[in-house]
Amino acid sequence: MAYKRKTMKELHILALQLDLKWEDAEGNRKHIEEIIHKHGKPSDVIVLPEMYTSGFSMDARKNAEEMMGPSMYWMRKLAQQQEALVMGSLIILEGGKYYNRFIAMDSFGVVSQYDKRHTFRMAGEHEVYESGKERIVFEWKGWRICPQICYDLRFPVFARTKSDENGPDYDLLVYVANWPRPRISHWDTLLQARAIENQAFVVGVNRVGVDGGGFEYSGGTAIIDHMGKPLARHYDQEYVVEATLDPEEMKRYREKFPVWKDGDQFAVGSLQ
Repeated sequence: MAYKRKTMKELHILALQLDLKWEDAEGNRKHIEEIIHKHGKPSDVIVLPEMYTSGFSMDARKNAEEMMGPSMYWMRKLAQQQEALVMGSLIILEGGKYYNRFIAMDSFGVVSQYDKRHTFRMAGEHEVYESGKERIVFEWKGWRICPQICYDLRFPVFARTKSDENGPDYDLLVYVANWPRPRISHWDTLLQARAIENQAFVVGVNRVGVDGGGFEYSGGTAIIDHMGKPLARHYDQEYVVEATLDPEEMKRYREKFPVWKDGDQFAVGSLQ
């Protein structure tokens, strides 16, 4: 039997802009629960920052968990309680290697995962964490979602929609990040560029505060529509950034202005 895609409906997003506790997984999980409980509103998707359990730490041995570790069980419980898709990245140990892994946990306990492709060499991330080999797209409530992590934002070819006669292959591009204050203008500009060039909604979740390495973060967490217009954005303090995505507007725009039909037919070669 041929696969039939679910009908897309409006999707409510909660993007949690957090001041992460340095290398304190339990403290971060508890803090996230408190923020969600205080917010009190239902949502379809909850997005957490990059390395939400630890901050952007290069001490993988200290902070890594296995795929059946406490944070995975916690994400499953949270997703079930909230009846939502919960997303964020954390440090995972698998097969003797460390990964900066994006986890998407749905309310049925189904996990989609993506390993950060572009590890940030300026912080030595490429020497600690294994680089991912695959760009993925998964589905939630009829929405096709492409997950990526922080430094990936600077590489548009990797995020480029793959189009066929049915149009682009995803509807929502999600970046989770620890993106420092000095380059926040790059973050703002590139998020909007990814939305415009792919005619897709974009969610970018960044942290705030100062981490254990002394790096300062200013947030800029944003939810951006398919034309590059910010629906919601916030800076400089912990905040729940939220918006509702309308798929019909995106569909109409893709039909009226089908840039995707003239895209170059190329693919990223074998990833090493």
